[in-house]
Amino acid sequence: MQKEIKILYIDDEVNNLVSFKANFRLHYQIFTASDTTEGLQILRHHPDIRVIFCDQRMPGELGVDFFNRIKHDFSQPIRILLTAYADMEMVIDAINKGHIFRFVRKPWVEEEIISAIEEANKFYIASSLLAVRNEELQRAYDELDKFAYSVSHDLRDPLTGILSAIQLSSKFDEIEKVRELLFLMDGSVRMLDAYIDSLRDYYLLRRGELTLSTIDFNELMDNIRQFYTVYIQNNDVAFNIDVNQQEVFQGDKAVIELILHNLLSNAFKYQRKHADNKMVNLSVDVKEGYLHIEISDTGIGISPEYIDDIFKLFFRGSDQATGMGFGLYNVQSALLKVQGTIEVDSLPDVGTHFKIKIPSK
Repeated sequence: MQKEIKILYIDDEVNNLVSFKANFRLHYQIFTASDTTEGLQILRHHPDIRVIFCDQRMPGELGVDFFNRIKHDFSQPIRILLTAYADMEMVIDAINKGHIFRFVRKPWVEEEIISAIEEANKFYIASSLLAVRNEELQRAYDELDKFAYSVSHDLRDPLTGILSAIQLSSKFDEIEKVRELLFLMDGSVRMLDAYIDSLRDYYLLRRGELTLSTIDFNELMDNIRQFYTVYIQNNDVAFNIDVNQQEVFQGDKAVIELILHNLLSNAFKYQRKHADNKMVNLSVDVKEGYLHIEISDTGIGISPEYIDDIFKLFFRGSDQATGMGFGLYNVQSALLKVQGTIEVDSLPDVGTHFKIKIPSK
């Protein structure tokens, strides 16, 4: 039997309390109370109690009324009513008001109590799992609702920009004005392309298993540096990369690249526009079975009030934020998939520092 199961027994007969504890203390953790007031105090100190036995004929308050009173604040414990009198009216009242799981007649016998506890514990576990699933389902519905709104809104904006430019271009003959409109269309198309990339990453993280391979981070960082070369040259940002890999690392390369690109693109995108000595630093260290990544920048930083929100879906914490609100959410989802962790330190108008730790598979 499971000793960790906590049981509360409420009865105004002291002999019953002593007998109950003596019979079951070796198998369960037993708490006893001589009235419902004391029982409620015990519940407040031990909210993980799984099963409550309460005598129906208690002085000052009937057992079924006690169960009815606590069912909102203590909804998880399974309620079992002890009674020597079980007329039909009381049974119906108990079911309707107190959500009673089971009746046990007094005087009780040990075998019946054990059976009641074991069945109640199974029901408690099933109910707890269902409650967790319901919470997960509600979060999924909330996320889907946000997702549907964001898709309709963020897809419409660039498409509206393209359509408006096309309509205006039909009214112009001057090539320079047409070129200006093409430039606006180019920006809208790029925004749309970035959004589609974010959607791809979003679904990549929710479908399929990890694809493991041996990763050479010196080679990967060469590709990363080449990828950002044009941006570095056009925006006068120094990009420093340091790699230290002394051992083999097994991981999902696509997921790790997703993490790196989302964090690096933010580091470049949110640099302070008129600052001198703009910089992005990336260090990679593989040691003792873990990948350690640190990314720091000299950007606009994150306000302390937003630090706890930056990984939420569709969150944008700055007027300079032109993205779709997927990036850091996808980073956190990717880290959950590879069992990694992330820490962030940031100061407005100083910069942001991310520290990531991912185990080798």
